[in-house]
Amino acid sequence: MHSLSFNRIFLTSQSLTLKIVFVLLLISSLSYSQEKKRIEILKSGYGESDESLPANAQRLVDSVFIRHQEILMWCDTAIIYSGTNKVDAIGHVHIKKGDTLHLYANNVFYDGDISFAQAWNNVVLINKDVKLYSDTLDYDLENNICYYNNFGRIEDSTTTLTSIIGKYLIDENNIYFYKDVDGYNEDFTLKSDTVKYNTETGKMFVEGPTTIRDSANTLYTEGGWYDSKTGEAELKRKASIYNNTQKLDAKYIKYNKVNGAGKALGSVRFEDMENRSIILGNSADFNKAKETTVVTDSAVFITYTSTDSLFLHADTLRTVPDTVEGEKIVSAYYGVRFFRTDMQGLCDSLVYFTKDSIIQMYQNPVIWSENHQLSAEKIEMRQISNGPDELRLTKKSFIISKQDTGQFDQIKGKEMIGYIVNQELKKINVNGNGQTLYYAREKDEIIGINRAESSKISIRFLDGKIHQIIFIKSPEGELKPLLELTEADKKLKDFDWKIRLRPLSKYDIFPRGEIIIDEKSGVLEK
Repeated sequence: MHSLSFNRIFLTSQSLTLKIVFVLLLISSLSYSQEKKRIEILKSGYGESDESLPANAQRLVDSVFIRHQEILMWCDTAIIYSGTNKVDAIGHVHIKKGDTLHLYANNVFYDGDISFAQAWNNVVLINKDVKLYSDTLDYDLENNICYYNNFGRIEDSTTTLTSIIGKYLIDENNIYFYKDVDGYNEDFTLKSDTVKYNTETGKMFVEGPTTIRDSANTLYTEGGWYDSKTGEAELKRKASIYNNTQKLDAKYIKYNKVNGAGKALGSVRFEDMENRSIILGNSADFNKAKETTVVTDSAVFITYTSTDSLFLHADTLRTVPDTVEGEKIVSAYYGVRFFRTDMQGLCDSLVYFTKDSIIQMYQNPVIWSENHQLSAEKIEMRQISNGPDELRLTKKSFIISKQDTGQFDQIKGKEMIGYIVNQELKKINVNGNGQTLYYAREKDEIIGINRAESSKISIRFLDGKIHQIIFIKSPEGELKPLLELTEADKKLKDFDWKIRLRPLSKYDIFPRGEIIIDEKSGVLEK
């Protein structure tokens, strides 16, 4: 029993000794730590105390030099507070942290206990090649973050940005600008609501309505980024790029100023004001330098005048520059369908020359105008400013004009040239292998079908009907009375009335029910 008690007493005594040693070590460590944190006065002209100062305060005057851990501070006058690591620095204040960061101001309040400094009046913070100018600045020294909330300006080697509110994450090289943000260098200007700027990469990440102007274009977005060094941009919300003659709108645009290349996605709308044309789609690749654009996915080409507009759809639309500056060539590939109030058509591929207002149609082209259907291996339409518009049909040319149910006037030939006046077909000249089949009339009554063949024929139309036929070379033909007609007599060889394919409106250039073109915005909607 005595031995056990003695052991318990010995163990208790030993534990108490260890606890005492631990407490003493802790107190020693805390004392050493507190001592280590104390502000050191390295230099001062003289010190003074007076009634205007708090009881625990002392004023140091003339070339004051203070050190606290990694912080060095110079100033004209400093008020230090005993028992704390707080300093009020006044006049030509300079704080240095590490090798690269310097803070200058007329006044600084420094609290070393919480690693915080507040500077005001002519504040300048310099970190490497970044300079921050403000009237007031809060500096979290522990996390190396600066704040201002009453206007600030930041400059680096290339770019200047200003805002009402700012936050500078020094270690991350990121600066956040809020409210009335302006940015500029010799290559661009920027206006935004919110910007995150990386001082190393030169990239600006923007939020809210943002306008950027460079030497070539104006960019607008409400989310995305812009590279201030290269001019490259990614516009992710309500994106737009425009200049005096062209405008591109989309949900998303990637843009490279250096090579002029880019991509647009979602409700793409490209307008060329100079050539009075609009291209719509959901995917576009463009190159500003080469002046090329390729649009796919529900692509639509619109060319407009003061009186009418042409709406054209194809799987792919491509624009390239013409030989004349400012003019364009528009190519449409695969499944082309178009609508204009006076003319509709379809083909496999099409080329439009904006300078000469020429449209060339290839591979099974068909055009409808009023009650006429025109087809050939190739069709070319020319808009003539001081004369009638022209239609040129090449190889296997065939014109069908519907007169009544089951009654069609027909013209065939190797080549044809048609003339349109006031949106009406007035004349057709047939050149080579000409054939005609039309319903002959006497006093507006049909008396039979007149068939004729001639190598050259000139045909006049009146109110959509054949009015006069002139055979340039001797014709061969016959008039067959109405009662003697068979079904075979009513059609020339290769007759094919394709009215079921005719686009009925600007919406009918797509498979029905798939696409809607918004009346006001001109944007495609599925």
